[in-house]
Amino acid sequence: MPVWLHHEDETYGLPDIENRGLKISSDRHGEPFDPETGNRTVGKRGLREMRAYLRCRLPELQDSPLLETRVCQYENTSNGDFLIDRHPEIDNAWLVGGGSGHGFKHGPAVGQHVVGRILDATEPGEAILI
Repeated sequence: MPVWLHHEDETYGLPDIENRGLKISSDRHGEPFDPETGNRTVGKRGLREMRAYLRCRLPELQDSPLLETRVCQYENTSNGDFLIDRHPEIDNAWLVGGGSGHGFKHGPAVGQHVVGRILDATEPGEAILI
């Protein structure tokens, strides 16, 4: 079974890897989360949403036993775009983020873009080819 993403449901999944079972997860923006003090348990609402997803998309798995839950919080911007800009108060500092796993995949291109911007080799918004 391949990895999948349903944009309409804002849900993705991974096949059984290392006999840990099928993974399904919501990929929508949630409430602000403090990584130092945030509650990392999956709540009843989240579990209900995932069971509803299974009923709709993978009905034969809807009553499968729950093996474990994990909260996988990550940083993101409010609109999902990368954050790449000069620091507003420190001339020689840049802020680069807003990507989480998505940003990790684009890390080499983002790094190349930022280096180009720092060296004034690329204009803001200029396409990057790797």
